[in-house]
Amino acid sequence: MTQQHKRRAVDGILLLDKPLEFTSNGILQKVRWLYQAQKAGHTGALDPLASGLLPICFGEATKFSQFLLDTDKTYLVSARFGIRTDTSDAAGEVVSTRPVAFNQQQLEQAMQAFRGDILQVPTMFSALKYQGQPLYKYARQGITVPREARPISIFRFELLALRQSSDQTDADFIVHCSKGTYIRTLIDDLGEALGCGAYVSALHRTQVGPFQAEAMQPLPKLEALAEPCHQSRDFSELDQLLLPLDAALHGLEALTLSAEQQRRIAHGQSFGCELPDAEAVRLYSAEQQFLGIGKREQGELKPRRLLSTNKQ
Repeated sequence: MTQQHKRRAVDGILLLDKPLEFTSNGILQKVRWLYQAQKAGHTGALDPLASGLLPICFGEATKFSQFLLDTDKTYLVSARFGIRTDTSDAAGEVVSTRPVAFNQQQLEQAMQAFRGDILQVPTMFSALKYQGQPLYKYARQGITVPREARPISIFRFELLALRQSSDQTDADFIVHCSKGTYIRTLIDDLGEALGCGAYVSALHRTQVGPFQAEAMQPLPKLEALAEPCHQSRDFSELDQLLLPLDAALHGLEALTLSAEQQRRIAHGQSFGCELPDAEAVRLYSAEQQFLGIGKREQGELKPRRLLSTNKQ
């Protein structure tokens, strides 16, 4: 009988290069098994047809995953013009085909309307909920429900390449955008603005908040390292790939606490602080050990999300 090992308490952030054909939850469970981790969560889903940077938070790092969910992201996007699908990507069914009659100058002119602060109506094939059900469940039944346009920001929308032949038009873009942006909807809207339709044919995420593609770890590397780790129950080589708990929070102000302030915070108490209000502040001990996140409000510093006491 195969021995069942107990899952480990692992803390840290792994920057995974998500491969194609995995759901975000599917790859999360696989990586969690490779690490034999008790607790893990991802920080913003990528569709099976999308690849690239997927930060995975283990253990105590899951307490701060919302900061990565809420941050800006960058994608390399390939689009095919002249065809519109019901999911706005290559997995959907074709709903219309139209001739392509634009040149590069007209394409770049149309792109201008999608830069800056804009409103976007989310795709029906999203996890947003309507009356308690995800929109994609309605979409799969052929039902369209009302969706409100949501404010998003497109910081960069740049054409990298345009490839046109007698029977096919494709383009590659780089998109740097705020949270809540649906790249499939952006490309679908661009295709409609050009009067021919378009869908996302490839999507690769290269940046999430402070994290860049250069630091990603590919799945085959993790699998190769995991095999001897599982046999020896020594996971140090895998653990060396993890970033510290506060790696996702480097854009936040840091505050070093005295021993008394640290004691009060650990007991859920606030204390006086004359610095300006701030929704989130990184908290450290005098020894520069990360303690968690606090909030400054009306002259007081309050605990917001702290590490478990035995982690401090």
